Order: sequence, then structure tokens, then C-alpha cells
Amino acid sequence: MLHGFTGSILHVDLTNRTLEIEHPDEEFYRHYMGGSLMGLYYLWHNTPAHADPLGPENTLTFAVSGPTGLPVSGQSRCTVTCKSPSSGGVADAQAGGFWPAELKYAGFDAVVVTGASGTPVYLWINEGEAELRDARHLWGKTTLEVDTILEDELGDRRIEIAQIGPAGEKLANFAAIMNMSNRAWGRTGVGAVMGSKKLKAIVVRGTQKVTPADKKAVAALSKQGAKGFPGSGMESFGRYGTAGAVMSQQGGGGLPTRNWDAGVMANAEAISGEKLYDEILRGAEAGKQDKDGRDTCYACIVRCKRVVESEYQNIRLRHEYGGPEYETIATFGSYCGVDDLRAVTYANQLCNEYGVDTISCGATLSWAMECFENEVINLDETDGIELRYGNAEAMIAMLKKTLNREGFGDILANGSAKAADLLGKGHEFLLTVKGQELPAHMPHVKRSLGVIYAANPFGADHQSSEHDPVYSEKAYERFYKVPLSQIGLNTPQPPKVINAEKIEFALKTQYNYSAADTVSLCQFVYGPSWQMYGPQEMADLMAAATGWGVTVEEIQAIGRRRLNLMRAYNAREGLTRDDDTLPKKLFKKALEGGRSDGLILENEELQAGLGMYYEQAGWDTTTGAPTRATLEAVGLGWVADDLGM
Repeated sequence: MLHGFTGSILHVDLTNRTLEIEHPDEEFYRHYMGGSLMGLYYLWHNTPAHADPLGPENTLTFAVSGPTGLPVSGQSRCTVTCKSPSSGGVADAQAGGFWPAELKYAGFDAVVVTGASGTPVYLWINEGEAELRDARHLWGKTTLEVDTILEDELGDRRIEIAQIGPAGEKLANFAAIMNMSNRAWGRTGVGAVMGSKKLKAIVVRGTQKVTPADKKAVAALSKQGAKGFPGSGMESFGRYGTAGAVMSQQGGGGLPTRNWDAGVMANAEAISGEKLYDEILRGAEAGKQDKDGRDTCYACIVRCKRVVESEYQNIRLRHEYGGPEYETIATFGSYCGVDDLRAVTYANQLCNEYGVDTISCGATLSWAMECFENEVINLDETDGIELRYGNAEAMIAMLKKTLNREGFGDILANGSAKAADLLGKGHEFLLTVKGQELPAHMPHVKRSLGVIYAANPFGADHQSSEHDPVYSEKAYERFYKVPLSQIGLNTPQPPKVINAEKIEFALKTQYNYSAADTVSLCQFVYGPSWQMYGPQEMADLMAAATGWGVTVEEIQAIGRRRLNLMRAYNAREGLTRDDDTLPKKLFKKALEGGRSDGLILENEELQAGLGMYYEQAGWDTTTGAPTRATLEAVGLGWVADDLGM
């Protein structure tokens, strides 16, 4: 008996309107384990090399894993994989909520979508059965509208819906796929790919039980988390969510401000997680934030999701759209020099309503602001909107144009890199890697993160490795020694150095995060340092779910396999070491103010770090691609054969 998994994968051909169910053997599941790695397998085999990301040949996969749906914190995650319209390489995005667990209860471990429909459709999966239904009445509707319509149409308030908003329909380059109207598969343009297929939504409902191999072990892990949660750092994380990072980033000089001209922002307290908690979380006025202002994913005790309820200029801020995370507060707040928390929260609501990635969208607006401030673009081009730092009303006005692809917003909806190409100017202000805008963690103060930003297969990403401060000697000895030592990290380093040991830290934690995205576990609950569960518990949960006797070493190996398959896919699509770089602005302009005043990145340091990284990863130092020996070592010899190596 296959434990943990359902043993069923749904294949949907939208061109021919056919649905088939595959039942892979246990060896397939053991080798690919679900999530991102399973999605990559289907992307490689189903999508021809050099296919158009927005063409019917692109493969869009939603995949979960063995622990998904079990009664333990942090397991309800799903990865979406496809070819990215931003980079032309791999696209990869994760989201939580209740949809991932419900997909498992509906009878499937993955949904693999190929082809494209001629008219809008949605996929209805119910108790192991699936059908395509007409979605023309849903096209053009916002996320909450679609949730309401489908709940009424299907007569069930417990359905879970993964959908694109109007931005995905209009192929915005940073369109997201949404569930619960507030959980986003946000990065790498996956919503545009779903929109290109005219697939409006995937609706799931089921009551099938997930059968773990060892129920007692699952229960023990659940109790372990519940027992250690009160009074821990995770309890504080649950209280303030990721928004709690605003002031710590500010204190360290790492809060990106005015399109990364500075690492500190005047009046940062006004957009802090504490301010959010005290003033606009749902129930704040009645002192009931802990009851009403925090939401959770299926079976998770952390409850880190923000839920707001307030007003911005007489516009209702609705609790259904959740609330802003740290990255959103930074990109629409400090990136744009805006210290109006309600304006930032309204921007978050608009993004969730229309379905876009808040990081890339907010960063694109801040890029446009720097262009405007430096007279690269003018009022004639911006439709009369004065895009200056700190102008919250201008930010909101241009955001609405971007979401609707109107006027100058039609250009910005392509993302900053493509917008600069279309305009033929503004390239010197870009903050992108492989076409994707930088998230709100600065490599000036987290040096190994800069190497990961550059080398990461799907562009700069803050959730692809651990951050430098946890490997400093004081933090390591006091808090993180046990989990980090489980993956062989025993020699902490100063925060602002790049050496072989720091690169080993970056790579091994990248393997750990890569594994989490494959076995579909939340990186805020399972990780190598500050999280509630460490690498050993990741292995223990996978073993309890499947009965396979999974070890920490196998967890790391799974993460390495996934990273190498991503890298090999990019090589197949024409990406090389030349694409592993950081924005030129970071090498040309020193930061201003605060603890990071005067800091500037050096390309020589980055190149040295990349060289060490490639060597430790087993990749060719000239091309940046995995060698045949490495691919064979990680169980991907067939990839080397396909590449003719």
C-alpha cells in the first residue's frame, strides 16, 4: 500500500478537452516525492525545449506531497511549476491555505495541465472525479467575486478554489494564482501562464482520508510542535507574522527604501508589524486581534496570516483579502517611500483582488518612481500621475492602471525589466535577476544571500536559502546550533564575509529549503534554523507519512536533486552563467543612512562567491550547468542523456 499519497495524478489536456488519471508506481514517488520536483519532471517531459511560456505547449503543474493533509502544522503547501514568462527558464511558486489539503482529500497528488482552451473554463475536481466546465461567466471577475459565484453555483461553502484574477487573464507578467482570495502562488508569472490557457480556476472538494504509515509518529510530531510553541519565537512570529520583520530590518540597515537607494526609512514605525497589529488587524479596536486578526492554513497552530479590517480614504479594507506580509509592506511601503500603512494595505487588497505578485508589482512601481524622479519618464508618459517617492495617492492610482493594463499601466504590467526594454530607457534603475524583481532582503547586509539571488534558477528569491545572520557565532551558539549541525554546518562565520564555509552554509540550507518545496512543507514551520521543526523533524514526518525510513541525508539529497533538475532545465532553455548576476545598480551606488550607510556590493566578491558555489554544487564553472557526473550522482542520469552530455 502506498502511504501518504493518493497514488493518482490528474492529467488535463485543455486543447482536446481530455482528462486522464495516471497511477505512478512507488519508485516514482520515492524518487520525486511530490511538490516542486514532481512538477519539474512533468515540465521536462511534456514541454518541448524553447517552447513559448505563454503558448499551449507549456505545462502547468500543481503538486503536493506525502504529508499534505495530515493533522500537523505546516503541511498544507502546494507548488506550481511551469516555464516562466519572466526568464524563459523554470517557474516555481508555493502557496498554503486549505486548497493543498483539499486536493489530497479530493483524491489527487498532482494536476498536470497541458494545452490551451479556446474559451474560458474551470476544472471541477470532486471526490476523485474531474470535469471541465464553462467559465465564461467568471471571466473578468475578481477573486472574491469568483469565490462567491462558485460557492453558490456548486452549492458548497467548503470548496477550495485556485484561480487567476483579471491580471492573469490579461497576461500581466507578474500575475499570480490565488486561493482564499489572499494566498498567492505569486512569483515567476505562473498566473499569466494559467491565463494563457484560459483556465480560470481549479475547484477541489473531497472527503477521502490521508493514510500515513505511522499515525502515532504523526501525532507525536504534532504534539511536539504544540508543546514547544507557547513562549517561543514562533509564537511571536504567529502574533506579528512576517510583518514583524520591518523594524528588525530597519535596525540592521536592510529595509530597502526608495528603490534601494537606502537600507533605512524615516518613520518606518508607521508601517511596522506592531503598528499593523495594534491598529488595523481585524478586531483591533475591541482588543481581539488574536481571535479575529490572524488566519491559519489547514491544521497549523502558528496562525501567521494577517487579517485586516479598516478603511483607506473611505474605501473598505476587507478581511477576505487578508493583510500585507513583510514583503508587501516593503515593496509598496519603503521601496516607494510611502509611510501610510492603510495605503499599503489597500495596495495589498487590490493585488489580491486582481491576482498579482505583490513583490514584483510593488517593485515595478518603485522602479517607475525612480525613473520619474530622475526625469527619465515624465507626466506625458505617466498619464499625468506624478510618480514621486512618498506619494501614496499616485502609487494607488498607477497600481490600478497597472492591474487593468490601462495607459502607462499597460507597460508596467510587463514587469520592470520588460517595461525598460519597451521604453528603451530606465535600465540603470532596474532591480531584477532573470527578469524577476528583488524581494526585500538586501545582500549588502546578507552577503551569501546575494550569491543565491544571482544563482537561483527562477530569479532572486529570499526563501531559497537561510540568511547570513543565523550563522553568526553568537546566534549559532545561542539558538541555531542543533538544527544547523543536523545538515553539517558547524563553523559559524561573520555576517559580512564570503568564503568557502559561508558558501557551504548557503548551499546546504538551499538544499534544505529546496527539499521543503518538494515534500510540500511550509518554510516558516520546517527549516534549518529558527523554525518550529528542524531537518530531523522534516525527515521524521516524511517517514511517518510514507513508511520509507527517510533520513536527513535523503531530505538533503531530494533538495539537491530538485535544484539540479531546475538548473539543467534552464541550461536546456539557453540560460548560462551570464544570467547569474545582480543588478548593476547595486555595484554602482552606495546605500545612504543608518547602519548600512556607504555599503556597496563588489562584483569581484560576487564572482568569487559564485565560483565557490558552482564548485561545491558540482556545476561547470564556465557555463554554470550541472556536469554529467553530478546529474548521475543525484539520480538524474536521464537528464544528462537528454542533453546529449
